[in-house]
Amino acid sequence: MNSQTGFLLSSIKYGENDAILHCFTEEEGFQSYFLKGIYSKRNKKKALLLPLNQLNFSLNPGKGNGISSILTFELVKSNDLYSDIRTNTVVFFISDFLNQNLKHENKNPNIFFCLNEFIDELALKNYQSHLIFLIKILTIQGVSPLLNNGEYLDPETGTFSLNLSHQLFNREISSIWKDIIASHTPYEIKIPQSLRKDFLDSILVYCHYHMTDFRIPISLEVIQQIFE
Repeated sequence: MNSQTGFLLSSIKYGENDAILHCFTEEEGFQSYFLKGIYSKRNKKKALLLPLNQLNFSLNPGKGNGISSILTFELVKSNDLYSDIRTNTVVFFISDFLNQNLKHENKNPNIFFCLNEFIDELALKNYQSHLIFLIKILTIQGVSPLLNNGEYLDPETGTFSLNLSHQLFNREISSIWKDIIASHTPYEIKIPQSLRKDFLDSILVYCHYHMTDFRIPISLEVIQQIFE
């Protein structure tokens, strides 16, 4: 038996009462766990299975290549992110993004710390924090753009050039990318409301070029509608 701490990215019902949890853990990166009986009528802990909740698990290692089973789990800290429709939408979008695009990520303390930092910002009603967080993830993974004197970000090469190469990456959007990458306090940068939709679209285009097997989160349409 061992213990792991991780952020819940998704839970999938398995059979009538069981579940498979996908988590990003502090100790081992992306992991999947089997949780028995969580959906039985008497089990009140199902209420803890909310995206990006930070949980501590006691585990029974799986045999051979089998996944570990969760014996017990507890909430590490409580965040009131689910009563506000905007923060709730951001939580589901980011958990969806991470669940689809971190499946091959091993232990990475920087990503774990970055998730903690992002949730703290979101708890403070920073409604643009997901945009900053996604750029920080690209930076941690070593695929963020290289800064130079160019005005327009070329999403395919990951460099700034003197000429527009993609319609989304105009001077304003490219400037926001530069500001976030160069800043030591990027969460303090204010992204104009009128540019946030295009800026998020630009991040997803960039991810398409630079993240292996990148998939657009299925919750994209919802978050775009909420923040229109």
